[in-house]
Amino acid sequence: MAAVCLLPMLTAMKTNASSIVPNKVPAYVQLQQQIHEALRAQHPEWVEPTGDCPTCESYESRLAELLGLPSPSEYRSAA
Repeated sequence: MAAVCLLPMLTAMKTNASSIVPNKVPAYVQLQQQIHEALRAQHPEWVEPTGDCPTCESYESRLAELLGLPSPSEYRSAA
């Protein structure tokens, strides 16, 4: 629930992608994974029978966009 409550605050936040330090990206990836797991645990109704969670992915993509980072799906495809 805490991760969901942060989303409205983040939508109002002004960000500057050039201010993100490259060595901070792994910390973001870890945070993104924690948010993903928390959303799935707190909202099992969002998880489809295939295991996909489009709502979770939407939140993750929006957070990445606000922070000026590649979307989580781009991180997963690079791994």
